[in-house]
Amino acid sequence: MDIQIIARDGEPEYAVLPWAQYQALLKAAGINEAPSRPAPAPLATSPDPILPGLDQLRSLREGKGIAIEALARTVGISPSYLAMIESGERLPDAAIRRSLAWELTVPGWRDES
Repeated sequence: MDIQIIARDGEPEYAVLPWAQYQALLKAAGINEAPSRPAPAPLATSPDPILPGLDQLRSLREGKGIAIEALARTVGISPSYLAMIESGERLPDAAIRRSLAWELTVPGWRDES
């Protein structure tokens, strides 16, 4: 199985796996109902030249009224690490970028690797 484990405070908290493998696990467990698959997000027809960069992370977070501690906890990182990302001292990996994008509704960051 191709499973991604997301940990918080050194302990596993979430497991992410491909949809087909999830369906196979449900079938093996004898569960016939599955939550409906969400509609795929529409693909952009042209790149958005105004897409915010990670250097704008702090202003995006503050603009949404989210405390650094709350965003860090939601994303699964420490507030000090998030502060380093915001200041440009650290570059987050793809999983953290995806989580930040989800929480701040910045679709372009989800596609970066």
